[in-house]
Amino acid sequence: MIEKRAAQRHKVLKGGIVAIDGGSIPCTVRNLSTAGAAADFTQRVDLPPTFTLLIECDRFARRCRPVWSNERRVGMAFC
Repeated sequence: MIEKRAAQRHKVLKGGIVAIDGGSIPCTVRNLSTAGAAADFTQRVDLPPTFTLLIECDRFARRCRPVWSNERRVGMAFC
């Protein structure tokens, strides 16, 4: 398999929040890099073209765009 990611991702298990206009969706961040992340949701989600990923315990906030999704996991790139 050819790796297409811009930066190596590291496995994590952190509670996160996807903030969108008018609300938020809880998630579990499964991996993280300087360029993006992947997060699991309790159900399938349709995310807008851009949103903010928050990891409150790390005081982490990044503007993102979805890159891929399957079932309940979404891969996102930082804008």
